[in-house]
Amino acid sequence: MPLNVRALIVVLAVSAIAFHFAKPFALKRCAPEEFARRRNLWFVLTIAGFLLPSFWLFVFLAAPLLLWAGKKDSNPIALYLLLMHVIPPLTEQIPVVGINQLFSVNMYRLLSLTVLLPAALRYRRSRDKATAPDSRSMDLLLIAYGLLQVVLFVRPDGWNAYLYHNSLTTCLRTAFLYLLDAGLLYYVASRTVSDRQRLNDALASFLIACVVMAPLAVFEGLKHWALYAGLQDNLGAILMHQYNFRSGSLRAVVSAGHSLALGYLLAVAVGFWLHLRQYESRSWARYAVPGALVLGLVFSYSRGPWAGALIIFMTYALLSRSAGKSGFLKMMIVTAVVGAAVLASPLGNRIVSVIPYIGKPQSINNVDYRERLAQRSMQIIEEHPLFGDQNAYTEMSDLRQGEGIIDFVNTYAYVAVFYGLAGLSCFAGFILIALMRAYRTVKAVRDDAELAHMGSSLVATIVGTVIMIASCSFIYGYGQMFYVLAGLGAAYAHLGRTAAASSKLPAAAAHAYQ
Repeated sequence: MPLNVRALIVVLAVSAIAFHFAKPFALKRCAPEEFARRRNLWFVLTIAGFLLPSFWLFVFLAAPLLLWAGKKDSNPIALYLLLMHVIPPLTEQIPVVGINQLFSVNMYRLLSLTVLLPAALRYRRSRDKATAPDSRSMDLLLIAYGLLQVVLFVRPDGWNAYLYHNSLTTCLRTAFLYLLDAGLLYYVASRTVSDRQRLNDALASFLIACVVMAPLAVFEGLKHWALYAGLQDNLGAILMHQYNFRSGSLRAVVSAGHSLALGYLLAVAVGFWLHLRQYESRSWARYAVPGALVLGLVFSYSRGPWAGALIIFMTYALLSRSAGKSGFLKMMIVTAVVGAAVLASPLGNRIVSVIPYIGKPQSINNVDYRERLAQRSMQIIEEHPLFGDQNAYTEMSDLRQGEGIIDFVNTYAYVAVFYGLAGLSCFAGFILIALMRAYRTVKAVRDDAELAHMGSSLVATIVGTVIMIASCSFIYGYGQMFYVLAGLGAAYAHLGRTAAASSKLPAAAAHAYQ
């Protein structure tokens, strides 16, 4: 039996079990036919990804199915979050005649074109201005950051970078892809999530996708079997990063594209679960779901997401209305007990071995590289403070690694180096405004337990994201969820204002979004 078929059987078996037990949980937030349609589409696209011999055959099958499902779905962002990693983010250039290149396609862009773009157009045609969040400052910062990317042409990292020059075609391509990759995500998340049912549905859909990935990650780690590795050769598309090992152990990736991205997604799912667990009546599931997420996170061997998950957990505990002083202490005790149990298990030595200055030399080398990157980045920022240096790749050639690339393991450093403090202000200000407004809404809606818990979850995951992207490049799930969380934060703040206007909450909530 071909290896790819064997991997498909494992993926289908594990995911079928996960979807079966997730069904009662999901049906509390969406209609039965909607859950069935999303789940069946997940299975069809997974089977197609493993068995079809061409990426474009996959696209030709997936595109009409996604258009159909997106049109029928009452909550397009939930559909997007469930399917965003149905296959790895493999990339392929659109074949065209007469020009060098058009743009590349991956699962994220396919979903944006078939699910999010039609949803945005439907919203524009039928929207009621009263349902739109007052997010002008976030909109302006997002547009300003996009304009900087269009105007400031960053030459790619390569030996022939000097051959590349800005042009009208390049500007148009950059603007279109920015709107497709960032603008649509934020717009649909902030505008179409107009009530708490849809917001809960979006959080639950992302959680279910991660609950499917988590046991597969554990399987990869235990069996040293990269389940999705064969899709790249099978579909003939490119994945920027490959499977790798840390301290002799395979770092689980599943369909996330990179072990760091997998760890980040699972850390965010932990934050969503802290809110959604109150709707789970099955006592075994209240332990099985976080257990699976934490184990999947462990087998990613990603230190940043480990710390991020802990930060998300602690932030939620501090914000949650039910977690007063005694509740917070109880959550910390549970964390300490679980941490001690993991360290005492056979996984303990593997975890310790990847901790910087305690573990193996590779961990120390990783820290040394980050320190050198920080020093060189600060030097370039000091020389080009306002709009950055678009030729920085050439000037940082001494940081080129064994793979032949300069790995920016700090998103903020990347933005500041290439787009200066102007770009960093737009980029960071965009997400910080969402964080501030969501936090103020949480404080204002304490009398509504459900809304307060929901907001605590969103604030915690945004805080975790803001911290985690300081130790990772803006790749895969990091980049997608950055804009989704900002949009959901804006939508949540609007929900708080709407609830206050309908006299369900204190009047203070009406001002939390301003």
